[in-house]
Amino acid sequence: MRHLISAAIVGLALIGAGAASAQTAPANNSTTPPAIAHGNDDSKTAAAPVAGKNSFTEAQAKERLEKHGYTAVSELRKDDQSVWRGTATKDGKSVGVAVDYQGNIVNQ
Repeated sequence: MRHLISAAIVGLALIGAGAASAQTAPANNSTTPPAIAHGNDDSKTAAAPVAGKNSFTEAQAKERLEKHGYTAVSELRKDDQSVWRGTATKDGKSVGVAVDYQGNIVNQ
C-alpha cells in the first residue's frame, strides 16, 4: 500500500511540474518571423514584403512612405503579388521601395 501511495505522489508531482513548465514556455517558438510589424519600427518585418491582397491606394502607399522619411516617391505600381513598388529618395540616395498589404516598407 505504501508503494502505491508513493507512486501516486510521485506521479502527481511530475504532472504538476509538467503543467508549471507548460505555463512558462514561450508562446511561439517558431523561427519564422511574424508577418505583421511590431515594435518601435513599424515600417517592416523580416518577412516583408508580404504578398497578399493590397487594400492601400497608390496615394496611401505614397503617404506611408513619406511618413517614414522617403521623398520624391514615384513610379508606384502594384505588382502581381499586390505589392506597391516604385522609387524614392531616402538619406540622399535613390532607392527602390516596396509597400505590402500590411504597410511593411522594404528598400530594394
